[in-house]
Amino acid sequence: MNILILGGGGREHSLAWAVQQNPKCDRLIVAPGNAGIAGIAECADLDIEDGGAVAVFASENAVDFVIVGPEAPLTAGVADRLRDAGILVFGPSAAAAQLEGSKHFTKEICAAVGAPTAAYGHFNDAEAAKAYIRAQGAPIVVKADGLAAGKGVIVAMDEATALAAVDDMFAGEFGEAGAEVVIEAFLQGEEASFFVLCDGETALPIGSAQDHKAVGEGDTGPNTGGMGAYSPAPVMNPEVTDKALSQIVAPCLAEMARRGMAFQGVLFVGLMIEDDQPSLIEFNVRFGDPECQVLMMRLGAQILDLMHAAAEGRLSETRVNWGNDHAMSVVLAAQGYPGYYDKGSVINSLDTLAETSMEMCFHAGTSKVNGQTVATGGRVLNATARGSTLAEARARAYAMAETIEWPEGFYRSDIGWRALK
Repeated sequence: MNILILGGGGREHSLAWAVQQNPKCDRLIVAPGNAGIAGIAECADLDIEDGGAVAVFASENAVDFVIVGPEAPLTAGVADRLRDAGILVFGPSAAAAQLEGSKHFTKEICAAVGAPTAAYGHFNDAEAAKAYIRAQGAPIVVKADGLAAGKGVIVAMDEATALAAVDDMFAGEFGEAGAEVVIEAFLQGEEASFFVLCDGETALPIGSAQDHKAVGEGDTGPNTGGMGAYSPAPVMNPEVTDKALSQIVAPCLAEMARRGMAFQGVLFVGLMIEDDQPSLIEFNVRFGDPECQVLMMRLGAQILDLMHAAAEGRLSETRVNWGNDHAMSVVLAAQGYPGYYDKGSVINSLDTLAETSMEMCFHAGTSKVNGQTVATGGRVLNATARGSTLAEARARAYAMAETIEWPEGFYRSDIGWRALK
């Protein structure tokens, strides 16, 4: 099978790493890829949000299966164009991708089926939004309605912060994503990420993880795209998992199908859990980053078979083979992230790191310049490891992070603290 993966971050590096281990993979192309991906697959210069260009490239390269990594191509309708061209693709239609592309749309779906989620208001006017905040009080959560690369959410513990967030969003801090805002009640509890493969009818859980959004130790400071993750999330016990499936996932997917938007791909279910009761924070329509890295470390080569079955509508015939293991990923980011950071600093000693089924350094924002690996993004590397216990996975991941010679980078030293405390 000739396979094309769209994307160039740590998520796509981990997907490529897992997919290329499957004997069904004959040729693997990743567009655009990065310096790490180039070591295990062909990289292609391609505008991945141009569905027509992607379809032509896939046809010219005899691609049998396309896996869409990021959310932007999905909301842009790339999966639709590929299906129109008769090319098998893993990822939802643009209509179904509204589950991530519009937080207001997701709230409407939840309301239609009674799925547990935070009370909210939806606004396209700053003064009306601020009046709602003053009426509700703090703590409160302000969200850009559209795609904001995982950064358009402000958890405001006081009213002044919430009002400032509204001003920033309508002033364009998150571009078009902030042209409308959703303001939600603050939910208490512990967060978890729950991942489900869908083929339009069947939903197959494939694992859980817990992300660390805040930039600083002890989950302090501004939110980022994610500073680390581990899997599984202990809070996702069987009771919580069953409730998440029966109260949130199944009814929402049924409502999507009823509306003619049957969902096919991976559904990332962001949950807040209190007293074993999950409530939906948000849906995403792609794998999380860095959650994908720990999931791929645990799933390995079978993920290709699972995604292929989802694309062909065969999930009812499949099963997930889980080991009794744990995985952790530690993000190395550029100094200054999530604010201003310099690009182009050289990263050394990467060639000394092990690349095995137990430990991998996934590249998120790198490129090759004059034979050297340089940082090109805010989140740059993912030191990822597996172990029989979370403590063992943690020790391996941090041993890798400490080996990397990159003075311009930093990482949190407490990833996994909730599970390990």
